[in-house]
Amino acid sequence: MTYIVNGKRFEEEPDPGQCLRTFLRSLGHYGVKKGCDAGDCGACTVWLDGNPVHSCITPAFRADGREVTTIEGMGSPGNLHPMQRRFRDAPGFQCGFCTAGMIMTSATFTEAQKADLPRALKGNLCRCTGYRGIEDAVKGVVGVETATPGKAVGTSVSAPAANDVVTGRAEFTMDTDMAGMLHLKVLHSPYAHARIVSIDKTAALAVPGVRRVYTWEDVPRKRYTTAIHNNHLVDPDDTFMLDDMVRFVGQRVVAVLADTVGAAEEGCRKVHVDYEVLPAVFDPEEAMAEGAPQLHGAEDPFVLDPVRNILLEIHSHLGDVDAGFAEADVIHEGTYSSPRVQHAHLETHGSIAWMENGRLNVRTSSQSPSVAKVKLAHLFALRPDQLRVFCKRVGGGFGGKQELISEDLAALAALDTGRPVSFEYTREEEFTTASPRHPMTLTVKLGAKADGRLTAFEVRNVSNTGAYGNHGGETLYAGGSAVMVYRCPNKKYDAYSVYTNTIPSGALRGYGMTQPAFAVESAMDELARALHIDPLALRRRNIVRPGDPLLSMHDGPDDVSFTEDGLAKCIDLVDAAMTRAAHEPPPGPEWLVGSGVASSLHETAPPTEHISEAWVTLGDDLVYELAVGTVEFGEGTSTAHVQIAAHQLGTTPSRIRLVQSDTDRTGFDTGAFASAGLFVSGTAVLRAANAVRDRILEFAAAHTGVHLVMCSMDDESVVCGDQRVSLAELVALARARGIRFTVARKAYGSPRSVTSNTQGFRIAVHRVTGEIRVLYSVQATDAGAVINPAQVRGQVEGGVAQGIGFTLTENYHVDADGVMVNPNFRNYRIPTYADVPRTDVLLVDSSDSFGPMRSKGMAECCINPVAPALANALHDATGVRYRALPLTPERIYSRIAASQTVRPF
Repeated sequence: MTYIVNGKRFEEEPDPGQCLRTFLRSLGHYGVKKGCDAGDCGACTVWLDGNPVHSCITPAFRADGREVTTIEGMGSPGNLHPMQRRFRDAPGFQCGFCTAGMIMTSATFTEAQKADLPRALKGNLCRCTGYRGIEDAVKGVVGVETATPGKAVGTSVSAPAANDVVTGRAEFTMDTDMAGMLHLKVLHSPYAHARIVSIDKTAALAVPGVRRVYTWEDVPRKRYTTAIHNNHLVDPDDTFMLDDMVRFVGQRVVAVLADTVGAAEEGCRKVHVDYEVLPAVFDPEEAMAEGAPQLHGAEDPFVLDPVRNILLEIHSHLGDVDAGFAEADVIHEGTYSSPRVQHAHLETHGSIAWMENGRLNVRTSSQSPSVAKVKLAHLFALRPDQLRVFCKRVGGGFGGKQELISEDLAALAALDTGRPVSFEYTREEEFTTASPRHPMTLTVKLGAKADGRLTAFEVRNVSNTGAYGNHGGETLYAGGSAVMVYRCPNKKYDAYSVYTNTIPSGALRGYGMTQPAFAVESAMDELARALHIDPLALRRRNIVRPGDPLLSMHDGPDDVSFTEDGLAKCIDLVDAAMTRAAHEPPPGPEWLVGSGVASSLHETAPPTEHISEAWVTLGDDLVYELAVGTVEFGEGTSTAHVQIAAHQLGTTPSRIRLVQSDTDRTGFDTGAFASAGLFVSGTAVLRAANAVRDRILEFAAAHTGVHLVMCSMDDESVVCGDQRVSLAELVALARARGIRFTVARKAYGSPRSVTSNTQGFRIAVHRVTGEIRVLYSVQATDAGAVINPAQVRGQVEGGVAQGIGFTLTENYHVDADGVMVNPNFRNYRIPTYADVPRTDVLLVDSSDSFGPMRSKGMAECCINPVAPALANALHDATGVRYRALPLTPERIYSRIAASQTVRPF
């Protein structure tokens, strides 16, 4: 067959049944991404004779004799297509994994299509941006600014990889090929609870191309946890790489290694496994009851109560809640539930492992290569010098890649065979085997005086950790943060992390605080209505203020500083914005209109130890090399790190060369999660930049004989008194003396600061269909000193969009046998452009942070108040309280129809 790809003609025969996406990637066009392989996400979009198509559902043979254009063929970093330039300058991306497809689609739009983007962009999904940046890009809105030397902080500079992202040249994890590459696939358990009696590999090994079949008997028999924390003791070592017991539908049973993905998949189908099916339990309350099936036996030393399936329980008492309720004039009690939620990052989990000079190399999609290296060294008994783990650009994370998921089996096979091994998840595997958000059920009981002063605050939290305890304990402790938002002399927090025969839960943006925030902020709204007090007034009456202890589970000293009234400022800003928006009329008489607000607090680093090390070097080419272990997956830390370094060194971001996320080339970094990518790693960058600047100034002072206080540095020189010495001259002089301008500095996640958020929504609810339309969305956030305004806005917009999906459209449905029945974007339904409103992002001016330049990490916390604000607005509109998520139209309609509070229209 004859193909014309990006203007080049060649003869090639695709494999039978091969799709155009895999065919183009086999030719090295890695800008064509895999997000779904079902035509749902648009990440694989290319042009076929100038028309955009989803290449994952386009057979390769249909491109025979036709012109195919990929993102690489649209333009180059030095010669951008106009739409590529627009996406760079808006900016219209965060992680960048969807960007190639977005650009390929958007570049074909007519003026009519640009005027109807909800329809025009329906085939392209983005999980990061909240779509506003994409809309700005399509419409030619420029948000990127140019920084002057020494003035980078506070400027919306472009991301370091922007040109590479918009031209498809930015490398993501799986964007490579190696000679002799083998491919690994996994057979998953069809049962929720079973003992493996026997495994017959014979038929699988007979499949042409199959090289190995690994079972539980072929892997290291070491307990570990897939969760990634620097202090591994906070998570239970209750997992084996492969096991002879399966505890959820989708658990790994067998790994098959073959020459091709197809052969590996066929090998999985040919493996014969005999199971002894065991009783299963799916509800955590039932799992704690007497006589429930036990998931982990008494031989597991990390389970608190194996008989009751309890991983961990917390019982905290401050003051006397019984006395507080006796004192109350009004008591409210309600039970609120939040379901599983999938991260739905468009890049699925994947790793490539190979041996090189006797060392194991692992290229992976992870939020923490440093901790992944520690875990792999433990599993395979390797010394640190025998192992390298690194990341290229990562296509979204949101906590889902704070987990050792694909690295271990790829490493096992590479160590065994000595050949390169690729292991890439499908979208279905993401839904059925990767770790979603913990389902939680919380009962909140509040007591208050008639004037609104809280007298008692009691929470019972039951968290479903699933079959394994990764993140089960830490998210349970994090849930206490929802209790610390309000002052109350009497607090009680009882919490249980419970094993069930369901998919293991994990880390997701908001990390254990999103679910309690929904419960507590909904309960506060209900209490306000019972007291006949405005919900914002009740919050103002009770929120913690500077000088108050942040009490949730103990009254001992902590390392959190809270000296400015950021939360009150957030509430005031949202109150004013909502008042301005309240005059917008409803869409029609069949619509009910209501408003709702909610707030949250978030500590800007995890309570467990978080470490980051940064290296800064002034090279012979007069470019500063900044090496930091933090991964870039759309959270914008790379841009912020470059800005901080440039600002402190008196130069521009173009003079900073970033090296990141590679255990061979950077220092240890706990990882980019819990907002620590800016707060902790950014501090390390600040210290290293300051230290190398001081070293240069000291050298210049000694060279010129001028006192150090008379020396200053600009973009190209050091000025000492009336003498100007170029950096080029200083570097040459230093090199001649054997001196290098290079330093390393570390930072730790203590002391910590507090970020505040308040979200407001004005919505319309259709009386008949239960449809919700967001008429207005606003969030105020205390982000401290803002490093990059465009990035802060984008993170909040993305968090609100993700929260809207979590609240309204996303439904992780598990049937009575523990099977996830909608494992694809089409049926799970993350928000599209049409589902997401523009959110006004209001920034509070504060300077009480211990972060770099007084900044605060805020990419995580912005999701927490979204669900309760929507639920409160829904109650305001309908008079009906909804205490279980998601708020789908059928749930809404059924309650409205039964309610006597809604008048006919």
